[in-house]
Amino acid sequence: MNKVIRFFAICTISVALATLSTASAQTYTQIDYPNAITTQISGGPNLEGTSVGSWVDTNGVSHGFSMTAQGVFQSFDPPGSIYTQPNFINNQGVIVGAYLDSSSVSHGFILFEGKYTAVDVTGAAGTTLSGINDLDEIAGATCTDPACGITGNSNTSQGFVRSKLGNYTFFNPPGATSSGTSALSLLGAVVGYYTNTVGELMHGYLLFGGKYTTIDFPGATYGTFAGGGNIGNDVVGIYNYTSSCTADCDHAFVLRNGVFTSFDYPGATFSEATGINASGVIVGVFTDTSGNTHGFIRTP
Repeated sequence: MNKVIRFFAICTISVALATLSTASAQTYTQIDYPNAITTQISGGPNLEGTSVGSWVDTNGVSHGFSMTAQGVFQSFDPPGSIYTQPNFINNQGVIVGAYLDSSSVSHGFILFEGKYTAVDVTGAAGTTLSGINDLDEIAGATCTDPACGITGNSNTSQGFVRSKLGNYTFFNPPGATSSGTSALSLLGAVVGYYTNTVGELMHGYLLFGGKYTTIDFPGATYGTFAGGGNIGNDVVGIYNYTSSCTADCDHAFVLRNGVFTSFDYPGATFSEATGINASGVIVGVFTDTSGNTHGFIRTP
């Protein structure tokens, strides 16, 4: 997965009520940071039309960036970062994400008006931040691996929400062996992911009003990853039908009003949706037939 490592299960959405359909014609825009090896969009656009993501330079180093509605890019990295992954930008322009320091320890970060604030959960080997709503409530995850799995080490994570006052609430869906968060809405709904003890399959989840709903794309026998959500509890992500597939088997999806819709960036061999805003604009990442990775924005 391209958005900082995540994963969850219970009250499974009934496949009988979920209708698989093919996306109708949409407007897709390819996003490439100038001279980047790969580009990924992971959050936005906010009300001002600004999105955030990451780009990889010719030395293989990942940096953060923001992009305005006019297509103006700005690259950024927290001080001391050797790897930067922004994950979300709210309507006030506050950006949250994660970065690795020179010792490959993952820290959450908050960026607002040029000022960085590092976030580290006490007792956790590593910390990531995945979302922030307009009430300054933040979602993230703690990690048992200092690098939160980014460097390839085994990692177990646990999701949390931090209140505006700095109080943490930690949670795991029943049966989860590892879990994390992807988005936090203005109404307090959390979208995330988890694995359980049965085959270590990945599932998406929605936590709203104290109730967990598992999100599994119909027939996706190799897992579903919920990468983003909005105030209407629409959920986006990626699913895979089989572990033996080597190409053209990972597809993006949107779940709206109990209906799953699969879609791919036109001509892509890999598509992942990483975020959706209140207007239904979807952001993500895709791989073309030449093996190059790009960001995308899909408008309804």
